[in-house]
Amino acid sequence: MAYRFKFEKILNLKEQEKEEAQNYYQESISKFELVAEKLYDLLKKKENLEIFQSNKLVSGFPIHEIRHYQQFISNIEKTIEYYQELVIQARNRMNWYEQKLSEMSVEVKKYEKMKEKDFCQFKDSMRLSEEKFLDELTVMQFMNRGN
Repeated sequence: MAYRFKFEKILNLKEQEKEEAQNYYQESISKFELVAEKLYDLLKKKENLEIFQSNKLVSGFPIHEIRHYQQFISNIEKTIEYYQELVIQARNRMNWYEQKLSEMSVEVKKYEKMKEKDFCQFKDSMRLSEEKFLDELTVMQFMNRGN
């Protein structure tokens, strides 16, 4: 008699859901990294531009160029604010998917533990029925020797 777990289909479904959650989590990580890198690049660009502007101010700089760089820095700051919001959203999404993945992992572990216990009970019942069969066989052999 072969072992068959009565909740095997549910376990398979939960494992598929866990895999799906894992994929969504990995995707959210990559999106977070992409947005965070873009934000880092913008911050670095702004820092370099401010350093360049301060060096130019020391050596002399026409007013129209100062206005031009100030406008450019202002635009970069607006873009930075936008990307900061995107980073926050991506981080929240990533954390949410991480939580879902954790929940799915717990669900799968529960069913795996149930399967493990059920299999132990199956082995015990098989062992008991085998012992019972052997006892009956022994009794029959003993009775046949006596006759």
